[in-house]
Amino acid sequence: MRIFVCVKEVPDTTDVKIDPKTGTLIREGVPAILNPFDMSALEEALQIKDKKPDTKVFVISMAPPHAEKNLRQTIAMGADEVYLITDKAFAGSDTLATSYTLATAIKHLGGADLIFTGKQAIDGDTAQTGPGIAEWLGIPQVTFVKRIKELRNDSIVVERSTEVGYEVVEVKLPAVLTIIKGDKDPRLPSLRGMLKAKKATIKKLSAEDLPVDESLIGLDGSPTKVDKIFTPEKRAAGEKFEGEPDELAKIIVEKLKEMNIL
Repeated sequence: MRIFVCVKEVPDTTDVKIDPKTGTLIREGVPAILNPFDMSALEEALQIKDKKPDTKVFVISMAPPHAEKNLRQTIAMGADEVYLITDKAFAGSDTLATSYTLATAIKHLGGADLIFTGKQAIDGDTAQTGPGIAEWLGIPQVTFVKRIKELRNDSIVVERSTEVGYEVVEVKLPAVLTIIKGDKDPRLPSLRGMLKAKKATIKKLSAEDLPVDESLIGLDGSPTKVDKIFTPEKRAAGEKFEGEPDELAKIIVEKLKEMNIL
């Protein structure tokens, strides 16, 4: 079985800055970590590998070259191979361009039986990249997966979280699963894994290495446009009234009249 886990490097700070020209995050010089939800996705993939030793787990990420350092953590945890898609041509990609690039790369690298992503990235919070990959590849998807219940020969049974509880869903393979934080925390790297990660080669892929349509990648291939970004103005403190219900009701009516609501 071949499993690809899509991992994103995200800012390890809330003090992020935006490029006023492109409307995208300025990542240079900002401390970064691997997206926590993606680490949960990697853990789910590694648990399958624990049960099925013939499984290969590939990690793939689209990021600047310096992401290589953080990506070594995934090898230390147990990933077999890591691919870093890095090229200035991909800079400024929105979720549509990102999902297209990742889907193209996965297909180019031999395809997958399962593709895992975190439910969302903590910087953008869009939850769109995983479903986008499924759409570009034309395969089924299950979002907000909490637990994998059973892996069969040509399908997988999962438990997905909903606003009112959970659903048990069976889906044919190949498929995309977006993972929420489950019952188990991502494993810690072993000493042997850390030594392996230190020596491992992270394979880099440029735009020239992939059969991408240049009109669909990077900033030019991103239909999402940021017109304006600003910090909301601070609101004045509200008024607090105390008293009996009848008195408070009269005060509210008067206030609504002052605001021309009544």
